[in-house]
Amino acid sequence: MQNPGGSVKDRIALSMIEEAEKRGDIDPARTTIVEATSGNTGIGLAMVAAAKGYKCIIVMPQVPSMYERYILVRKFGCDVHLTSVMQDNFPKTIENLIGYSTELVKKNPDYWTPSQFDSEDNPLAHLTGTGPEIWEQTDGEVDCFVAGAGTGGTLNGAGQYLKSKKPSCRVVCVEPTEARVLVGAPGGMHGVVGIGANLQLPLIEKLAPGQEWAEGPRGAIDEFAHASTPESCEWANRVAAQEGLLVGPSSGAAIKVGVDIAHRPEMAGKTVVVLQASSAIRYVSHPMWEGQKVEGKEALPIPPDLETEHPVCRWRSEDYVPPPKD
Repeated sequence: MQNPGGSVKDRIALSMIEEAEKRGDIDPARTTIVEATSGNTGIGLAMVAAAKGYKCIIVMPQVPSMYERYILVRKFGCDVHLTSVMQDNFPKTIENLIGYSTELVKKNPDYWTPSQFDSEDNPLAHLTGTGPEIWEQTDGEVDCFVAGAGTGGTLNGAGQYLKSKKPSCRVVCVEPTEARVLVGAPGGMHGVVGIGANLQLPLIEKLAPGQEWAEGPRGAIDEFAHASTPESCEWANRVAAQEGLLVGPSSGAAIKVGVDIAHRPEMAGKTVVVLQASSAIRYVSHPMWEGQKVEGKEALPIPPDLETEHPVCRWRSEDYVPPPKD
C-alpha cells in the first residue's frame, strides 16, 4: 500500500506498460491505454500514463464505493467510462465491465489494453520486484506468504519466487468467503473490494494448467483460505486502531487469514508475511467507514458565525455516543 499511487497495483501498471514499450507495442504518440478495473489497477495505469504522456481510458462499474477511485483516476487526467451494474449479480457485473472494454479496444486500432488478468507482465512485476524484496527484507526467514487474489499476479510472481528460494515457504491465497470461485464454489456478491472478481483467474490457472478448481495445492500455492466481508472489515478497522495501519478490505481479509495461520501450533516461532495491497483512504465510501462518517456529519455541521457566537468548544469526540446498530 506504500507504493506511489497507494496500492500494489502500481507495480503491475508500470511493468505492463514498460514491457509493452520494450516490445514496440505502444508509444505515447499513437496509443490510448484502455483497461477494465475495479479501481486500483486503473489508478496505477492512470498515474503511469500521466507520467509517460499516454492518453488513458479506465472502465469501471458504476457503484458508489468507486467514488474515491473514480476521482483519483480523473485527477491524473484520464477518462473514465462507467458500465452498468446488475444488482445481486456480481458475475454479470464483471462480464458487462470486461465486455464493454473488450469491444472498445476492438473498434479502435490505436487502443491498447494491458489485459491485467492474463498478462505475463503482471506477475513479472512480483517475480522481479515484490518477491525479491520480501526475501531480502526478511533475510530469507519467510515461512509463509499470504496475499489476496485480485488478478492472481502477486501470488503467481512473488509466490513462485519465494518457492524458488525456499521450497518450504507456504504460499496462501485469500478469497472472500462469499465468492470462493478458485476452489470451484459459485460466485457471489461481497464487500471485500479488490479481490474476489468472481473469475477463474488465468494467472492462477497457469500455475497448474488443466487442474480442477478445488481445495488443495495448486502449483506454487499451497492453500486457498478465505475471510468474509464482516471479518475483513473488522480486521481492517482493528489494525487501524491498534497498529496505526490504514488498510483496505482485501488487506483486512489477508490479515485475518495471516493471524489464523500464525496461531497454528506448527507455525510457532515462524515468520508469516501478509501483503497489504492498498490504503483505506481510497475506500471512504465503503461501509467500513460508516461509523466515522456518521460521527463526522454530527461533529461538523455548518460552522457558527463567530461574530455572534463565542468561540467555545462545541464538540468533544470522547462524548460522542454512536447510534445503535440495527
